Amino acid sequence: MSFDLASRLAELGLRLPDVSPPRGVYVPAVCSGRLVYVAGQVPMVEGELVATGKVGASVTPEEAYELSQRCALASLAAAVSVTAQGAVTGVVKVVGYVVSADGFVGQPSVVDGASDLFLAVFGEAGRHARSAVGVAELPLGAPVEIEVVFEASG
Repeated sequence: MSFDLASRLAELGLRLPDVSPPRGVYVPAVCSGRLVYVAGQVPMVEGELVATGKVGASVTPEEAYELSQRCALASLAAAVSVTAQGAVTGVVKVVGYVVSADGFVGQPSVVDGASDLFLAVFGEAGRHARSAVGVAELPLGAPVEIEVVFEASG
């Protein structure tokens, strides 16, 4: 039985957002062989950033977890934009960047938002290698950015 991404998203009550247009000289995603490399995604709705600030200060870890999930869905939308929707079959690698207030060390818990979403969508095929990195600033003042490598079927 093959994986049906659209059905799985519907079961979870999730909808892929529109792919945000790049704000620089790059493309949102590139397919190379069976891998789909997605540029870092920040939490956007209809092309606008939904939150700014530092996690552990003006953004709570719980809010950042949800923003991480939003970034993960945006990453999946970008991957689907360069493949057939059913072709995206799993997650290989996630890198999460978290703008961190002084002393905030909960970056892995924030990036768990993306990881948990991918596990819910793909099951075991959503289990991935991962890095969670604290940073001083991100583009547009975003508190979280998620970069993903997906696997696609032939």
